[in-house]
Amino acid sequence: MPKPTFLEIAHRAGVGTATVERVLNGRGGVRPQTVEKVVAAARSLDYPRRLPEAHRGVIRIEVILVRPDSTFFARLSRAFERIAATLDRSIAVHRTFLDEANPAAIAKRILEPDLRRAALILAVPDHPLVSAALRKLEVENIPTVQIVTQISGTKSTYIGIDNYAAGRMAGLLMARMQRRPGKVVAICHSQIYGVHRDRVRGFFDYLIEQGGDFEPVATLFGHDDGDRNAEQLHEALKRWPDLAGLYNAGGANTALNEVLRKHGRGRDIFFVGHELTERSTRGLREGTMDVVLDQAPEAQARRAIDLMLAALNLHDLPVDNPPIRFITFTAENL
Repeated sequence: MPKPTFLEIAHRAGVGTATVERVLNGRGGVRPQTVEKVVAAARSLDYPRRLPEAHRGVIRIEVILVRPDSTFFARLSRAFERIAATLDRSIAVHRTFLDEANPAAIAKRILEPDLRRAALILAVPDHPLVSAALRKLEVENIPTVQIVTQISGTKSTYIGIDNYAAGRMAGLLMARMQRRPGKVVAICHSQIYGVHRDRVRGFFDYLIEQGGDFEPVATLFGHDDGDRNAEQLHEALKRWPDLAGLYNAGGANTALNEVLRKHGRGRDIFFVGHELTERSTRGLREGTMDVVLDQAPEAQARRAIDLMLAALNLHDLPVDNPPIRFITFTAENL
């Protein structure tokens, strides 16, 4: 194949041919971020000449995550790790875990990274400090993508399932599959994740509109903590003897399964939760859990990287971004 021209490299990198010539001939005077784009574009086009050594492996995409102890974020992190291993050596994916309860630290990291990065992927809670920091970054035209929840007041691309639809699906399955009507509760992390709010809203909306004798009575906040979730469910079982359904829009399904496994009425509660894990699989098989809606974090990570590569002009393929398809699991299709 013929050697790619400076014009082709310039088009892919989004710069002028004079900039490409200065970078590839080592003349200097070009910003490091621009050098990174030119070198990566030349690599992606199999430019045969030896590229500037100082700029090898310098296209850095940072991924800011929280809660490494949770199954969802662990799966998301591993997915980014596997994808990074398949990328060209000129592209590095750097994962940073921060405390979800410290929005000031998250905001500071957004604006003051300790590495030079070309793009940023976020999977963090919504908070005014985080929103303000991200808006500042967007003004600088740094490509950003959001996973898990969309930060209020920002324009970055959001990747994820249709969470309102997932909540409605949970309501539909409960109304159709639970033979004993009664009161229903939802439990989630708190108010800091918009996706949880959307799921609970969709769940209750469906039951109010089409749930017949199912009565939504409360949203409980367990902060995705096992002990808190267990305590909330114990209290609900005491307060509502005719409790018929439980929808967990967040994490810590294991603790809820344990409560239902030990409680005298536990097997009568129709339980819908999110994320297929070894423990939620066990709950499905043992009958304490009835349905799991999995939001495929691996697909979200793949989409995020594809969008970043396109934003950095590292490939010319269009990347569509419809909602990620969530998968419905029961004991019959594990």
